[in-house]
Amino acid sequence: MSHDGDGVGRYSGLVVFVPMTAVGDVIEAKIVKMLKNRAYAIIARIITPSPHRAQNDCPVFSRCGGCSLRHIEYHHELSVKSGWVVENIKRIGGVKDFTLEPPLFSPLVSRYRNKAQYPVRRVDGKIRAGFFRGRSHGLVPVDDCLLQPEFFGDITAEVIRFAEEYSIEPYDEATGAGILRHIFIRHAEASNETMVCLVVNKGGLPHKEELAAALHSRCRTVKTVLVNENADNTNVIFGKNTRVVSGSGYITDKLAGVRVRLSVRSFYQVNRAAAEILYEASLLYASPQKTDVLLDLYCGAGTIGLSMAHAVKEVIGVELVADAVRDAEATARLNGIQNARFIHADAALEADALTQKGVRPDIVIVDPPRKGLQENLPASIAQLAPHKLVYISCNPATLARDIERLCSLGFKLIKARAVDLFPRTAHVEAIALLQLDLPCVK
Repeated sequence: MSHDGDGVGRYSGLVVFVPMTAVGDVIEAKIVKMLKNRAYAIIARIITPSPHRAQNDCPVFSRCGGCSLRHIEYHHELSVKSGWVVENIKRIGGVKDFTLEPPLFSPLVSRYRNKAQYPVRRVDGKIRAGFFRGRSHGLVPVDDCLLQPEFFGDITAEVIRFAEEYSIEPYDEATGAGILRHIFIRHAEASNETMVCLVVNKGGLPHKEELAAALHSRCRTVKTVLVNENADNTNVIFGKNTRVVSGSGYITDKLAGVRVRLSVRSFYQVNRAAAEILYEASLLYASPQKTDVLLDLYCGAGTIGLSMAHAVKEVIGVELVADAVRDAEATARLNGIQNARFIHADAALEADALTQKGVRPDIVIVDPPRKGLQENLPASIAQLAPHKLVYISCNPATLARDIERLCSLGFKLIKARAVDLFPRTAHVEAIALLQLDLPCVK
């Protein structure tokens, strides 16, 4: 299977990518796109189904493009994802003789997401919420997504009812007209609190107080309702201005023993139960001592570093997004954590600055975005000379690329494993432990 979740078959030597197929399927396929060295196809007929196939339990997954692995059994999905990680480490990372530790599975395979963003559009003359079809902005209406809590559907239904009652026109990308763009929902499992934010075009949202009252009445977990204004012609969901309509504007959850205050733009793991497993694995890989200084680069809202604060002398978090730094500082105060400080800065620049200041962290943790570490950051980390580097990745390809860079600077890959935070999708988290064999010299 490809890293997009497509089945990879061959016909007379030609490589053919076919969505919704499984290893072991024998199929008749219809070619829909032909390139010089490969083709793309759709299933015309399944002649012999794979033993790894699972029964389809979602009416829209083949159209919305989100659950590209929902058609295979979960234990096989874990095997496929673990294979992606080790294949990248060997092929891109250049670590040829390497065996992953067993993958860590998600406690929940369905209904695990605590956040959803639903675009709102007119479809066949009706106001509908749903998801964009893969590689397009055509809306697939969805009343109940099996990755989201069931009550998210009640919230979207109430918003649609409100829009129809008050003639709130949905946004039209082609013309830029309309008001309602997205419905954003975030739920905190520990406190059972839910946040709803309506993203609207310029001019605000009429009758927003009536909507907030209706949402509080229909879904008792709704604690705060907000309106965000985004008048730009962009794929970015949120604009700069957010106003609180009801409640405090935030909700509170608990992750790995840390109480976390969540605002509408806070970065937060969407699968809380699996994230706790990831954080536990990170702690085991780091194996900190009470005398250690831990440097958390790309720290976001600081939850990883703060979850380890009890086990180290000091946590230093570095994050480029100012809102995330404020969230991290607020979370530290909320938990009475006094041995953590957060720096609003670029990770690579701050790593160099810390070196010049003589800061020598014992442990460095990195959790970069999908594009991986900045080009000069591996060398900066090597200059810091930590005893251990724990790399948390949401992209096995860039993880492997950075492992190759780090190994060329004297690091050695000790162990790694896949951690499934995104069941039924083609996304997988991975964690790796590296140690510095030799000091790096500029």
